[in-house]
Amino acid sequence: QVQPVESGGGLVQAGGSLRLSCAASTRSFNAYHVGWFRQAPGKEREFVASIRRGGESTYYADSVKGRFTLSRDNAKNGAYLQMNSLKPEDTAVYYCGLSIWDGIVGPDKYDYWGQGTQVTVSS
Repeated sequence: QVQPVESGGGLVQAGGSLRLSCAASTRSFNAYHVGWFRQAPGKEREFVASIRRGGESTYYADSVKGRFTLSRDNAKNGAYLQMNSLKPEDTAVYYCGLSIWDGIVGPDKYDYWGQGTQVTVSS
């Protein structure tokens, strides 16, 4: 059973930083592209960033470009979302997903999801 587990969320002031981690209990972690999505109350789940299997390419939503950086370590079955210059509008539950689809694709293209981690940015 492939089950991503997110961690690293919390409460931070605007302008601060957080680092989210996604750990997957599968030997085939490097067979999947990893994506981060977020969902705020009353809104749909939206794409944040994704990274290719080998980590050679990353993709970002316009709203986070230049502030967020996604990386992965296949030897540790982990992916990491470094979030800097956080804004109140970044407040949401952040989800890690695994997909066989490359690039920016919708959440329906993801096969496995974690339970999410709450990020709250105060003004």
